[in-house]
Amino acid sequence: MAITALPPDTDADIARVTEALAMITPRWNVRIMLALSGPPQRYSELAAKVSWLQNGQLHPKLKSLCDAGLVERTEHTPRHVTYGHTERAEALLPVLPVIVTWAEEHLETADRPLPAIEQIEDSLTLLTRRHAASILWALKSRQEVGAMALARIVMPSSDWTNVYPPLRQLVTDGLVDTEGNGQPYRLSTAGDGLGPVLGALSAWSAGQPLSQAAHHPVWGHAQRQLVPKPWVSNQSRPVPAALQQTRTLDAPPAWHNRDLFSHATPARAKAAIQAGGPRR
Repeated sequence: MAITALPPDTDADIARVTEALAMITPRWNVRIMLALSGPPQRYSELAAKVSWLQNGQLHPKLKSLCDAGLVERTEHTPRHVTYGHTERAEALLPVLPVIVTWAEEHLETADRPLPAIEQIEDSLTLLTRRHAASILWALKSRQEVGAMALARIVMPSSDWTNVYPPLRQLVTDGLVDTEGNGQPYRLSTAGDGLGPVLGALSAWSAGQPLSQAAHHPVWGHAQRQLVPKPWVSNQSRPVPAALQQTRTLDAPPAWHNRDLFSHATPARAKAAIQAGGPRR
């Protein structure tokens, strides 16, 4: 069933990316996937790595990741069960530095350096707003669109005024711009800069190599290959030497998943946000 009035291929693309975001955005999912890097682990080994999760929180998270096809549960014996990445999860990991590269350039600056894992979580939160993907796709395709015309594109079966809450949220988030009431909407610099992120998520969700992101029909830049900059956000740590070498999206990631964590617990102090980018 179509979710927008965009062409069927585009509509299916948006649906796949929306579903992919729904798999990985729930709280702690990315951290659990990163903690599973390497050989399969027993539950107790994994629990020690994500010790901030309270008793009873890890098991349902693992089950949902298994159901999504991102984590594989292997029962060797009734008392010996391990968890590890699936091939789909391994293919997803190189998308994470692309997200961090966008966040480092476009998200508002906090009063302290944020570890890359928090940059990823903040970025994913923005992208999973209701109707966000459809609106971003439509604005990228049509450049500038009025609210009524945009509503007919992204939510054709709803009252057109229902487009205003998600639009206002995207304006507040800094991904969409407008000159004011009654004026057309367009992508902001940060919204347009999401091309590599959404192209990579599109390629992954369609089971294609990430090199296809540069050729995405809406978000791609065929003449440009994204080279993520060193993306470990916490500058108090040395940047791994492997990150000094550039790579394209289809090359193996030159980073270690553990580098996403700057400390053992994910507690975040309230940051004094400065103007200049999408709101966290």
